[in-house]
Amino acid sequence: MAIEPETKSWTWVIEGTCPECGYDGTTVSIRDVPGIIDANTTAWPTELGRADVRERPDDHTWSALEYGAHVRDVHRKMTERLALMLAEDAPTFPNWDQDATAVQDQYGEQDPAVVVRELGEAAHRAARAFDEVRDDQLERTGLRSDGSAFTVASLATYYAHDPVHHLWDVRRTH
Repeated sequence: MAIEPETKSWTWVIEGTCPECGYDGTTVSIRDVPGIIDANTTAWPTELGRADVRERPDDHTWSALEYGAHVRDVHRKMTERLALMLAEDAPTFPNWDQDATAVQDQYGEQDPAVVVRELGEAAHRAARAFDEVRDDQLERTGLRSDGSAFTVASLATYYAHDPVHHLWDVRRTH
């Protein structure tokens, strides 16, 4: 069963509070992001170790395993985007269709133990990459394929919401 693709732009979380998960982008700086990512990552082994890890709660919601695989890939993607922003002047990020990736990579069929390990590794790399950003790099820019502009600092705030929100999704629905 296919999940309807996400079309909402979440860039507003940089300057507001998510009414669902409570993440408040106005209080998060890039210096907070490694700790947010590290803390969030410690919760995923429990969520991905559950007996119902592959079960979708309804026709419109991913399973905990699918969310975990997505979060792993978000960590990877944001590490790539950060590296691109630090290496190039105002790059445009290659498009990433997260819904197509979920289908193509068969998120729901992956081994939960492998996803836990890979999520942890990707999160660690991402947290360290954002931790190593120097103050003189915070205003470097990059563009998403839809035209959304980010600085390194705003990308960090935007990025941290995703794993926080998806852990909230899993805990709320499963």
